[in-house]
Parts: sequence; structure tokens; C-alpha cells
Amino acid sequence: MNRPDSLTRFNNEEFDICIIGAGASGAGCALDAVLRGYKVALIDKKDFASETSSRSTKLIHGGVRYLEQAFKKLDFAQLKQVRHGLEERHIVLKNAPHLARPLALMTPVSSWFEGLYFKIGLQLYDAFAINDTLPKSKWLSKKEVLDKIPTLDPKKLHSGVLYYDGQLDDARYCLAIVQSASEQGAAVANYMEVNGFEKNESGKLVAVNAVDTRSGNNYTIKAKLVINCTGPFADHIRLLANPALPERLRPSKGVHVMLPAKTLNSEYAMLIPKTSDGRVVFAIPFEGATMIGTTDTEYNKVSEEPMLNEEEKQYLAATLNPYLAKPVELSELRSGFGGLRPLLSADPGKSTKSLVRDHEIELDEKTGLLSLLGGKWTTYRLMAKDTIDEADAIFSQQKPCITDAHILAGGEHFDRESWRKLATDFALSDEVARHLMSKYGSRAGKVATIARDNSLLAEKLSPEYPYLKAEVVYAVRTEMAVTLRDFLARRVRMEITDWKETLNVLPVVASLMARELEWTEEQEKKELAEYAALIQKFIAGAQLA
Repeated sequence: MNRPDSLTRFNNEEFDICIIGAGASGAGCALDAVLRGYKVALIDKKDFASETSSRSTKLIHGGVRYLEQAFKKLDFAQLKQVRHGLEERHIVLKNAPHLARPLALMTPVSSWFEGLYFKIGLQLYDAFAINDTLPKSKWLSKKEVLDKIPTLDPKKLHSGVLYYDGQLDDARYCLAIVQSASEQGAAVANYMEVNGFEKNESGKLVAVNAVDTRSGNNYTIKAKLVINCTGPFADHIRLLANPALPERLRPSKGVHVMLPAKTLNSEYAMLIPKTSDGRVVFAIPFEGATMIGTTDTEYNKVSEEPMLNEEEKQYLAATLNPYLAKPVELSELRSGFGGLRPLLSADPGKSTKSLVRDHEIELDEKTGLLSLLGGKWTTYRLMAKDTIDEADAIFSQQKPCITDAHILAGGEHFDRESWRKLATDFALSDEVARHLMSKYGSRAGKVATIARDNSLLAEKLSPEYPYLKAEVVYAVRTEMAVTLRDFLARRVRMEITDWKETLNVLPVVASLMARELEWTEEQEKKELAEYAALIQKFIAGAQLA
């Protein structure tokens, strides 16, 4: 991915489709469209997956909660959402095997009746997962549960129901979709903020006006069709194109906290079925930490980044602690993050937690703007297919969608055990080799080669994590990382797992990026100070000691 090349193309070419928003849905649309033979431009006002798509619970799932609600309330929209999620689950796992994997989840229960209830529910969940290779659910004894998650409280535990879903590194999965679209011919660039449109005599959109927020340069991207894939910010783009449109979105804030891996001391995740507000909460091993989430609260300040606060921290700890033999102390918290769900609602009185995570394709007849609204990570490919099917209809075309069989960047010829050869060939520790293979897949050797060719880059950024200095260089050269946060929050996931260690490695990362991007000394200091101030703000907001 070459940003300067894309910027040149934006000024000199006319595209069939310009997609605004490079999260999961926008990236998915770009890949689908370019594979159908369209000439595609993909832009985002920040980094790829910088908003909702990097702040999920990292699960690939149909939604156990949706299934329960479907039967309790006879809500067939919820049932459809479960079916779609489970149909897509195996495709998401198959198409990027280095970034997504099966995940075992335990549901602890306190009585025989409760165990039966969840066993029946999860058997129904299994039944909806047709053409699927994941193991089926099992009702386990108390001893079997404690063998798998030893930190649970044996006094309150009767048994547990084990089931399987998928887990992904959401930010890197989205990046792999963008990389794949780029390699198929799409022009892609981050930090391109839309500030207006050009229209023809009929009022139809014919170009997108955008500013490169890194340089301040303005661009006019000519396109026959504009697709809005900006998630919780979709109303802003819709109203920018046509101020007469009604608002459609009800953004909801969800936060997660990160605790030490010893919290569960297990490779198994846990579904917490009882919460004070009627949701389910997950405790999931992720990147050497235990991630707890999520919450669901109305959020109207979409222009402000959602942050973890004291009340949310207390709620998640209070939800987890009844299940643990030794309750977690809030002082153990290492980090947290908040994200926005792009929920659709025609009923302003309905609570956000009762809204279905389904999607809708809207065509504004006046301007020709096509908007993909709502949805969730697991069904990103289906959402993109539906959107590009609509684009086909607009262009009077009928082209097949082939994304279900398109292996994403890094997934080509991937072998889960090939980390062993990587470790041997490049004299890497097992920990580093496993890490590189799990993030870069079949391209891990390219990162390892940078490390081998420069011994300084073979060093780890932090003694506590497997991240190499070479990854900073690789991210700038091939993954379009242009800010410190691009690297530390999304190319590797240190920001969301460990705020204090993020601050510790910042000077080294800044120095490496400055050299690659030819920053002046003044710019390096500015980038460093601004990102450090943001992390300090997160720490203060969560009241970490």
C-alpha cells in the first residue's frame, strides 16, 4: 500500500466508485467492488479501522443474546441476525486464518436448572450453524469447568456449558481487507477527510472533495457512485450530501477493560450470562491480557472519542467478580477502550440495548448517495455484498460476488505451525515467531528479514511484549502507518492492552517513524507530545493510579 501513489491517482483518475469510510464495512465494499471489476477509491478521515472496527469485543459470532431475545420476544429480526452471523462466521475464520481462530467460551452456571436452560439454548445456537466446522456445545461438570478456568469460585459453581465462536484481531483483520483491495487495484488512503461534494446539473454526486489532513492538500476525487460506509458517523455524510434527509442512527457506547492474564489464567473465554442491565458480558483472553466487556449506553457526542470512565470500570468489575474465587482489584486495570455501535432505529423511545445489529442499504434518490447503515463485524462481508449488489443495479450490471472464497492478505498458503520454521530460519525466539506469524501470516518473513538485515531492528520494543522494532519500519513501508497511534493502537495492539507500557515505548517508536517518514525534529516532538497527552488523558479518565 503506497499512500503517495494513491493520492496521485485521486487527482488524475475517474473512479467508478468512491467509498468513504475504511472500517470493516467500507473495506469490505472496496474489496468486493474491485473484485467485480470496478475502479475503486477508498478513503477514511483517520486511519483504517480507527473507530468502531478496532474497538469491538473481537468476537466472530451469531450472538447468543440475540438468540435468547428472539425466542423470549418472538422477534424474528433477532433470529435472522443470528442466522446471518453464524453463516458468515466460518467464512471470516477461513479467509484470514492467521488473524482469526476458534475460541472456546465457558458459561458458568449455579444450578442444574440453569445449566439445562443454557445447554438447550446453545444446542439451538449449534443447530443454526450449518456448514460449520466448530465443535458443538457441551455441558461440563464442576470439576471439568475448574480444570479449564481455575480462577472461578468453586463455592458458587454448579457446572458450565462450553460452546465455540470465533475470535479475531479486528484492527489487523480490517487492514488485511484494505491491503487485499489495494493489491487488486483499489486506490486507498487514510487521513482523507471529506468536506463536500460536487454535483451535476441534476443534483447527483459526481465527485468527493477531501482534504489530506496530514499535508493540508485538497483533492477532488471523481466518481460515478459514492458509497457512505462511515458507521456511527453516517448521518454526517448523508446530511452533507443532502441536508433534507432525516437522521437514522442511534449511536451506542460500549467499553472494555483490560486486566492481567492471571484473572482467568486460561485460554478459555467466559460468557457472563447475568448482568444488572440485562446484557451479557464476556471475559476473553486477548494479546496477553484478559478483556472484559461490554457496556451499552446511549452516546450523542459522536465527535468526541468515547473513553472509559470510573462508573463503567466499576460496573465491569462488579459483573465479573461474583464468578471469581479472588475478586479483581481495580488497581490491576491496565487499560481500556470505548467504541460506538452504529445502531439503526426508527423509534426514539427504544433503548439501544434492544436494537438489532442488522444493516440497511439506503439510496438517496436526490443525490445518488448510497449508504450502508448499521451492521456488525461478523457480517461485514454480507453487508458489503448487499451494498455492491445495489451498486450493480445502479450500473445496470450483474457481477458475481466472490469474496467468500478470497483469501485475505497474509492468509495465502498459511500454515499454523510455520512459526517453527520462521524461528529457525531467522534465529527468533518462539514467542516472537508465534507473534509475527499470528499478525502477518505468510508475510511474517518480510518483517523478519528487516530484523535480520539490521540488528538494532531485531530488538524488542519492550521486554514485556514480543513486538519488534522492525515492525515499526514494516508498518510504515507497507501498511500505511503514518502516526504513532496507527502503529501502537492498530498495527500492534499495545495501546488497548497496556497504557503505561505504551508510554514507555513511545520515544523509540517515534524515533523509528520519524526516520522512515522524514519528520523534522520539531514534528517528531509534536507527534510524541500529542500522543503521550492522549494516553495520559485515558489514564486520568479511568482514574488509574
